[in-house]
Amino acid sequence: MRIALGIEYSGNAFNGWQSQAQGRTVQDVLERAIGIIAAEPVRLHAAGRTDTGVHAAVQVAHFDTGAHRPMTAWVRGVNALLPPDVAVRWAVEVDENFHARYLAYERSYRYLLFDAPVRPAILSGRVGWFHLPLDVEKMAAAAAQLIGKHDFSSFRAACCQGKTPVRIMSEARVSREGGIIMFDFTANGFLHHMVRNLVGALVMIGKGERTPQWLGELLASRERANGAATFAPDGLYLCGVSYPPHWPLPEGGRIMARPYFVVA
Repeated sequence: MRIALGIEYSGNAFNGWQSQAQGRTVQDVLERAIGIIAAEPVRLHAAGRTDTGVHAAVQVAHFDTGAHRPMTAWVRGVNALLPPDVAVRWAVEVDENFHARYLAYERSYRYLLFDAPVRPAILSGRVGWFHLPLDVEKMAAAAAQLIGKHDFSSFRAACCQGKTPVRIMSEARVSREGGIIMFDFTANGFLHHMVRNLVGALVMIGKGERTPQWLGELLASRERANGAATFAPDGLYLCGVSYPPHWPLPEGGRIMARPYFVVA
């Protein structure tokens, strides 16, 4: 049988999602815990591979098993064996044609940024930080240029293994909630470090070093060397994955959990 899981985790505690020969990853700790409940080795396949320090308010993964357990065993039973930084939120049985990665047609990320003279302590590792006040209206105007189908080579890490840099962006918003700036992006897929590179470029606009029009010029240039430095992973959250509605998944397949913190 094939089981789909909804997973939440704090990226600070792990060396990313993907299993490594050395290092503590989200996939490693989950596979060990699930394997104990299943009484057999399992292999997880996730909607997206988050990097070290990147969080997930919503990650979707699936595994195959010959073990027949109540769905509560894949949630409460597995959680009892996991460290406190990761939790299974739900589990559903799906048929063998479901694939957490290949059937996801959209993914959403949110970056939380604290712009204040002094770095945060309580929110350390949970939000990004910039020491100067940022102009949200200018950043929002710039981000609007990202909507649509584009070649995002200017925001692609050198080590990216994506087959094509072309992505379709359906949402690119910048807003403020209290002391936190929220950068929201939804697309059919993301390149390696794409969101962090977008945030870095938008921060340059927000601090007045570049104009909003510059982002469109940077996008058109298709040259990563023309862009800004990659922003820290601390404030980045995978917060949504969408699947066709005929699968028996929560929220009709559009699974969202956008995190935010209000800081006056």
